[in-house]
Amino acid sequence: MNLVLFDLDNTLLAGDSDFAWAQFLIGKGVLDRELQEAKNIEFYEHYKAGTLDIHAFLDFQLAPLARHPRTELDAWHREFMEQSVRPMITAQARALVQEHLDSGALVAVVTATNAFVTAPIVREFGIPHLVATIPAQEGGSFTGKPRGLPAFKEGKIDRVDAWLESYGLHLGGFERSWFYSDSHNDLPLMGKVSDPIAVDPDDILRAHADQHAWPVISLR
Repeated sequence: MNLVLFDLDNTLLAGDSDFAWAQFLIGKGVLDRELQEAKNIEFYEHYKAGTLDIHAFLDFQLAPLARHPRTELDAWHREFMEQSVRPMITAQARALVQEHLDSGALVAVVTATNAFVTAPIVREFGIPHLVATIPAQEGGSFTGKPRGLPAFKEGKIDRVDAWLESYGLHLGGFERSWFYSDSHNDLPLMGKVSDPIAVDPDDILRAHADQHAWPVISLR
C-alpha cells in the first residue's frame, strides 16, 4: 500500500483557509476589523517567512470559536464554504486527489489549520483522513485552546506518526509515500517521505526542490 499526504492551504486550495476564515469573520462583523485584520495579516506574513509563533497564533485563531455556540459556528462555516472555500478549489486539485484515491492509497490531509475549519473542506475533496491541529472542546463547546501538539513544522511528523500508529502502521512501512506542499514550513515532513512534491511553492521551497531534484507542479 502507498501513502499520500496533502498539505491544504495554498496546496490543494488556491488560497489559505486559515487566513480566509478570519477575514470571513471580520466581514460578518464577528471580529473587529480595525483590531483583527492587521493582526491576521501580520500572522500570515510571519507564517510565510517561517517565523510564526504557532501558540500565539492559535490563541488568536481559536478564541472566536470559544465565544459562540456550535450551531452558530457551523452555520457560519457552511456560508464560508460556499463564499470563500469552493472558489479556491481547482479542477486540477480535485483530479489529483481522485487519482490517488482511485489508486487505493491511504490518503490524508496534514495541516496546521485547525480541524473545525478544515474538516468540511477535506470532506469536500472526498479525502477520508485528516491530521490537523485540534481545537479543544469541553461538553461540545470549544475552549479557545488547542488539544495536544499543533500539526506545524516538526509537529506534523509527530502527528502523522501518531495517526499511523493508531492503525498499526508507520511511515517507513509503505512502498511509496508522497507529501504535496507549497511551503518551506513543511520541509521536515517532506524529508521523511519517498516522494516529496512541491506545489506552487514559495521561493524557499522552490530553491530546495531545485537543489534536490524534487518535482515541482502547479494546481492553479
